[in-house]
Amino acid sequence: MIVQACINGARPSDFHPALPLTIRAMVRDSVQCVEAGASELHIHPRNADGVESLNATDELISSLRRACPGTLVGVSTGDWIEGDAAATRNAITNWKMPPDYASVNLSEDNAPAIMALLEQMGVGVEAGLATADDAKRFITLPESRRVFRILVELDEQQPDEADHIADDIAKLLADAGLARPILLHGCDATVWHFVRRARQNLWSTRVGLEDGCFLESGEVAESNAALVEEAVKIFRQR
Repeated sequence: MIVQACINGARPSDFHPALPLTIRAMVRDSVQCVEAGASELHIHPRNADGVESLNATDELISSLRRACPGTLVGVSTGDWIEGDAAATRNAITNWKMPPDYASVNLSEDNAPAIMALLEQMGVGVEAGLATADDAKRFITLPESRRVFRILVELDEQQPDEADHIADDIAKLLADAGLARPILLHGCDATVWHFVRRARQNLWSTRVGLEDGCFLESGEVAESNAALVEEAVKIFRQR
């Protein structure tokens, strides 16, 4: 059970005043999140213009290795980042300083090829499942039993319906005998609902400005570190 910090995602620059979009800001926030109790980092690399880019991964990882030694770092491989399946695979192939793991969305056509490529490169796969259909597809892949982690990530904003989706995914994985670590997280209205459910299920979770900017009280968080600190307190409750 860990709390992962997801510090920026695909959020636009006006989402929150403290959204980290430069290498310097991402490193600063990463250090603060680790100090607040985050065990891992999930980051969407950005280029000098603040635009998501897999080609910015080397500079980011190199900086984080110095600033947060020993902390596992993951990045997204979402197909919208490069906008083209071949460009996505090419950018990953050209990494000189790869992350420890990378998230792959099973809803994307390119997912099996990306998973196979990451495995070949020695980069862990965090398999992102947002629906039962994603889980059904994932189970059929040869890499499914070797992934670093299963990421159950739900966009549904109604907690009851989101719980049903999470239950369906968990049952499909259990029925298939896929006993891999699970990280559960929500988005916006369901962030804290799933932090608490993850703790109850003995799963990992994540918080950060990628997923939402509000504390459980409804107050806007000052920073990624403030979100992490609150999630860590929940995970440490007896």
